[in-house]
Amino acid sequence: MSEKLVVGYDGSAASDRALNFAVERAKKEGGSVLLAHVLEWSPYSFLTPQELEERHKRRNEELARAKEALMDPAVARISEDGVKVETEIRYGHIANTLAAICSDTNATQIVIGRDGETSIGARVFGSVASSLAQVAPVPCTIVP
Repeated sequence: MSEKLVVGYDGSAASDRALNFAVERAKKEGGSVLLAHVLEWSPYSFLTPQELEERHKRRNEELARAKEALMDPAVARISEDGVKVETEIRYGHIANTLAAICSDTNATQIVIGRDGETSIGARVFGSVASSLAQVAPVPCTIVP
């Protein structure tokens, strides 16, 4: 069975390193890459029907913008390397959503980049990497 590597991708230098790692691995092993971008979105708001309609419109615009500005250029780059690539853009908590994408697509591994920041926020609230290590249904590779 060939590997399907889910790469958490946000266009940062860290996610580019993770993508490069996953592409090289997929090339060597005949696997594929699923490029996943998660837009954080809180469902916990009390909005009027008009505000809900505006919010839905903004969500669709954000999804289209993420596809065009972030995913399409990355897919073009990966396709040049001859690696099969798919994309997935979803809203939600990053770690939980990446884990769900893996389960939904029968992925064999998650690859994410680490930026090395040690901000107070990461220590108080936890980082994506530490959250993902706890909830992932498949092995995680964290690329420095």
